[in-house]
Amino acid sequence: MKKIITANTAPDAIGPYSHANQFSNLIFTSGQLPICKEKGGVVNGGITEQSQQSIKNLKAVVEAGGGSLETVLKTTCYLSDINDFAAFNNVYSDFFKTDCPARSCFAVKDLPLGVKIEIEAIAYCK
Repeated sequence: MKKIITANTAPDAIGPYSHANQFSNLIFTSGQLPICKEKGGVVNGGITEQSQQSIKNLKAVVEAGGGSLETVLKTTCYLSDINDFAAFNNVYSDFFKTDCPARSCFAVKDLPLGVKIEIEAIAYCK
Protein backbone atom coordinates (compact mmCIF):
# COMPACT_ATOMS: atom_id res chain seq x y z
CA MET A 1 0.00 0.00 0.00
CA LYS A 2 1.18 3.50 -0.85
CA LYS A 3 2.06 5.84 2.02
CA ILE A 4 2.39 9.61 1.61
CA ILE A 5 5.55 11.11 3.12
CA THR A 6 5.62 14.69 4.35
CA ALA A 7 8.82 16.20 5.73
CA ASN A 8 8.16 18.93 8.29
CA THR A 9 11.58 20.49 7.68
CA ALA A 10 11.27 20.64 3.88
CA PRO A 11 9.45 23.46 2.09
CA ASP A 12 5.81 22.91 1.24
CA ALA A 13 5.02 21.53 -2.20
CA ILE A 14 4.27 24.28 -4.71
CA GLY A 15 1.64 22.21 -6.49
CA PRO A 16 -0.68 19.21 -6.15
CA TYR A 17 1.93 16.64 -5.16
CA SER A 18 3.46 15.12 -2.05
CA HIS A 19 7.06 15.29 -0.88
CA ALA A 20 7.35 11.57 -1.50
CA ASN A 21 5.49 8.29 -1.70
CA GLN A 22 6.57 5.11 -0.02
CA PHE A 23 5.68 1.71 -1.40
CA SER A 24 6.94 -1.31 0.48
CA ASN A 25 10.46 -0.32 1.47
CA LEU A 26 11.02 2.13 -1.42
CA ILE A 27 10.77 5.92 -1.24
CA PHE A 28 10.04 7.90 -4.41
CA THR A 29 10.63 11.62 -3.90
CA SER A 30 9.27 14.56 -5.82
CA GLY A 31 11.80 16.96 -7.27
CA GLN A 32 13.36 19.13 -4.59
CA LEU A 33 13.94 22.76 -5.42
CA PRO A 34 16.39 25.08 -3.64
CA ILE A 35 13.73 26.63 -1.43
CA CYS A 36 14.59 27.40 2.18
CA LYS A 37 11.58 26.75 4.40
CA GLU A 38 12.87 29.09 7.14
CA LYS A 39 13.43 32.01 4.75
CA GLY A 40 10.37 31.25 2.67
CA GLY A 41 11.86 31.38 -0.79
CA VAL A 42 14.60 30.36 -3.18
CA VAL A 43 18.03 30.61 -1.55
CA ASN A 44 20.27 33.47 -2.60
CA GLY A 45 23.32 32.66 -4.64
CA GLY A 46 24.24 30.58 -7.62
CA ILE A 47 24.42 26.91 -8.46
CA THR A 48 26.54 26.05 -5.40
CA GLU A 49 24.10 27.46 -2.87
CA GLN A 50 21.07 26.18 -4.77
CA SER A 51 22.54 22.67 -5.07
CA GLN A 52 23.29 22.59 -1.34
CA GLN A 53 19.71 23.58 -0.48
CA SER A 54 18.13 21.13 -2.94
CA ILE A 55 20.14 18.25 -1.48
CA LYS A 56 19.33 19.34 2.10
CA ASN A 57 15.64 19.29 1.16
CA LEU A 58 16.05 15.89 -0.49
CA LYS A 59 17.75 14.60 2.67
CA ALA A 60 14.86 15.85 4.84
CA VAL A 61 12.29 14.11 2.64
CA VAL A 62 14.17 10.80 2.49
CA GLU A 63 14.73 10.86 6.26
CA ALA A 64 11.02 11.57 6.84
CA GLY A 65 10.38 8.29 5.02
CA GLY A 66 12.82 6.34 7.18
CA GLY A 67 15.77 6.43 4.81
CA SER A 68 18.98 8.44 4.61
CA LEU A 69 21.33 9.74 1.96
CA GLU A 70 23.18 6.43 2.35
CA THR A 71 20.04 4.53 1.27
CA VAL A 72 19.50 6.57 -1.91
CA LEU A 73 19.61 4.21 -4.87
CA LYS A 74 19.14 6.66 -7.76
CA THR A 75 18.97 10.40 -8.28
CA THR A 76 17.77 12.38 -11.25
CA CYS A 77 19.20 15.87 -11.41
CA TYR A 78 17.98 18.72 -13.60
CA LEU A 79 20.18 21.73 -14.32
CA SER A 80 18.97 24.85 -16.10
CA ASP A 81 22.49 25.33 -17.51
CA ILE A 82 24.84 22.43 -18.31
CA ASN A 83 27.77 24.81 -17.74
CA ASP A 84 26.95 24.47 -14.02
CA PHE A 85 27.69 20.73 -14.12
CA ALA A 86 31.19 20.90 -12.56
CA ALA A 87 30.09 23.18 -9.71
CA PHE A 88 27.02 20.99 -9.10
CA ASN A 89 29.25 17.89 -9.06
CA ASN A 90 31.47 19.47 -6.39
CA VAL A 91 28.47 20.02 -4.10
CA TYR A 92 26.96 16.62 -4.88
CA SER A 93 30.21 14.89 -3.91
CA ASP A 94 30.11 16.62 -0.50
CA PHE A 95 26.83 14.80 0.27
CA PHE A 96 27.43 11.51 -1.60
CA LYS A 97 31.01 10.55 -0.73
CA THR A 98 31.18 6.75 -1.13
CA ASP A 99 28.93 4.04 -2.54
CA CYS A 100 27.24 6.75 -4.56
CA PRO A 101 23.77 6.22 -6.00
CA ALA A 102 23.16 5.76 -9.70
CA ARG A 103 22.51 9.14 -11.27
CA SER A 104 21.14 10.83 -14.36
CA CYS A 105 21.76 14.52 -14.93
CA PHE A 106 20.04 16.59 -17.59
CA ALA A 107 20.16 20.15 -18.79
CA VAL A 108 16.62 21.43 -19.20
CA LYS A 109 15.25 24.63 -20.67
CA ASP A 110 13.49 25.93 -17.56
CA LEU A 111 12.75 24.90 -13.97
CA PRO A 112 9.99 26.10 -11.63
CA LEU A 113 10.53 29.51 -9.99
CA GLY A 114 13.50 30.14 -12.30
CA VAL A 115 15.84 27.99 -10.18
CA LYS A 116 19.07 26.44 -11.41
CA ILE A 117 18.62 22.90 -9.98
CA GLU A 118 16.01 20.29 -9.11
CA ILE A 119 16.79 16.83 -7.68
CA GLU A 120 14.62 13.76 -7.17
CA ALA A 121 15.52 10.35 -5.79
CA ILE A 122 14.56 6.77 -5.18
CA ALA A 123 15.71 5.42 -1.83
CA TYR A 124 14.92 2.53 0.46
CA CYS A 125 13.86 2.46 4.10
CA LYS A 126 15.98 0.68 6.62
